[in-house]
Amino acid sequence: MRFTIATYNIHKGFTQLNRRMVIHELRDRLVGLDPDILFLQEVAGDNARHAARHLDWPVKPQHEFIAGSVWQEIAYGKNAVYRHGHHGNAVLSRFPIVTHENQDISAHPFESRGLLHCEIRLAGERAALHCINVHLGLFERGRQWQLRALCERIAATVPRDAPLVIAGDFNDWRHKANRMLVTELGVDEVFEAVKGRPARTFPSVLPMFQLDRIYARGLDIVDARVHCAFPRARLSDHAALAATFEMPKRTG
Repeated sequence: MRFTIATYNIHKGFTQLNRRMVIHELRDRLVGLDPDILFLQEVAGDNARHAARHLDWPVKPQHEFIAGSVWQEIAYGKNAVYRHGHHGNAVLSRFPIVTHENQDISAHPFESRGLLHCEIRLAGERAALHCINVHLGLFERGRQWQLRALCERIAATVPRDAPLVIAGDFNDWRHKANRMLVTELGVDEVFEAVKGRPARTFPSVLPMFQLDRIYARGLDIVDARVHCAFPRARLSDHAALAATFEMPKRTG
């Protein structure tokens, strides 16, 4: 079976430096990418302040607004909570999400982070696909602790022979996360596998840094693409990534 996933830090539906609200254009672009499973970071579940300032602010939470009728299954992990709302990570899927859990991996009180772990049942497959959506911190020491928590969760909850995708915003300026995940979990970074190196995704105007990643284990990687040249306007300060996989053929 072949399927496509995409990951995107949507910056709460605003352009770089919060100059313009673009959640409607962003939804149209993501629908156009047409992934089967969508990993989103910095999704506004609720924001009374923005709703009061923008007449066309969606009535629904952003993850439900983006999903529409395209992705019937939705999981949202609330990470940052404040007086006027909250935001976090979300996974949207065309396939059934059979379980999901959001784990708090905040390294300090001033930066709320989480990992959203979903098990997704692909059509005709016996083993569930484990999808982990992450948004790691800005500081190296905190990221190392968060990566350790990620590795421990996978070791404890994901069978070694189960298909696994880890995707999101790693804020991994120095590539330490890449080395740890590949060594300890036996995953492949899909752009390294297909293109020879991780994709540059930040800032979206002129991408220089490889902050967003897609890792996989137990899957055949078919293709990997970076989407940074949005027509007419940049829709976030990050570029979007997409990868296509196939389930390995069963033997025996």
